Amino acid sequence: MKTKTVLLATFLFLASASYGAERHAGRGMVVKVNAAQKLVMVSCEEIPGYMSAMVMPFEVRNASELGGLAPGTMIEFMVVADDSSAYIEQIRIHRYESAELDPLTARRLNVLTRLNADGSSVPLKPGDAAPDFMLVDQTRTKVTLSSFRGKVVLVTFTYTHCALPNFCFRIANHFRQIQTRYADRLGNDLVLMTITFDPSHDTPEVMAKYGETWHADPQSWHLLTGEATEVSAVGRKYGISFWADEGLMNHSLHTFVVDRSGKLLADLEGNEYTTAELEDLVQSALSGNAEQSVRAVLTK
Repeated sequence: MKTKTVLLATFLFLASASYGAERHAGRGMVVKVNAAQKLVMVSCEEIPGYMSAMVMPFEVRNASELGGLAPGTMIEFMVVADDSSAYIEQIRIHRYESAELDPLTARRLNVLTRLNADGSSVPLKPGDAAPDFMLVDQTRTKVTLSSFRGKVVLVTFTYTHCALPNFCFRIANHFRQIQTRYADRLGNDLVLMTITFDPSHDTPEVMAKYGETWHADPQSWHLLTGEATEVSAVGRKYGISFWADEGLMNHSLHTFVVDRSGKLLADLEGNEYTTAELEDLVQSALSGNAEQSVRAVLTK
C-alpha cells in the first residue's frame, strides 16, 4: 500500500508539473546539432505570444529525436517551458514539397534524381567534401570552388529568365540581402556563387546583365556559366536535376553552404527558408566550431 501511495504521489507531481508548463508550437531551421549534450540550435521563426524570431539553443530530452537532423534541416517542434527550464519535443522534419510543380513534373524530377545517383557518386550530406568545379563568371574569369578554401562559400543554381518569382527570384534576393548584411566580410571571409542551369542562353555577358539587377559585386558574387557538359557535370556532383521544357527550365532547387575547410555544412532544399535563417547558417559557418558556439550561447 505504501508503494502504491508513493507511486500515486509521484504521478500526481509529474502531472501537475507538466500541466503547469507552457507548450508552444514552433518552426525553424537547424543551425547546429550537439548530440553528445542533447542540444540543437535552431533559427526559430516567431512564436506569437511567446518569443520573437531568434537563434535559440534547445535541450532535447529524448536523444533519438536528434536523428536525421543536420544544419539546414527545416523542423517543426513543440517548446515545453516552465519557470526553471525549457526544452523541445515532438520534432518533425519538414520535407520540402513544391506547390508550384504539377504531378508529372514532380515525378520527372524524382526519376532524374534517382538517375543521377548512378553508382559513381552518392548524395551529398553535411560533413562531406564539397565537389570541386571550374566555371566562368560574369567577367569571363575562370573560377574554382577550391580556390576559396579558408572562406565560407554559398552555392546555388538559377537561370536568368526564370518565370517563377517564388523560386530563382527569391533565392537571388536572399543572396542580395546576404551581400548587404555581410558587406564587410565579402571576398575576405565569404563568397557567393550562382550557377546557371541554362548555359546555352546564359553567357557571361547575360550573367553580367543579370548581376546588375541584383547589384552583384563580381569580386565576391560570382555568376557562373560554362559549356553545357561542364554545367551538367556540376549538377550531377551536387544532385541537381534540370531540363529544358518549352523555353523554360524544370529544376530542383538547392542552396549549399560550404565551410572554410571545403566541407558541406548544409544543403538547403527548396525555397521555404527565410533570409534570416540563411544568415544564421552563414554566421555559424563564419564563427567556426559548432560545439564551442553552442556552449558560448548557453553560458551567456
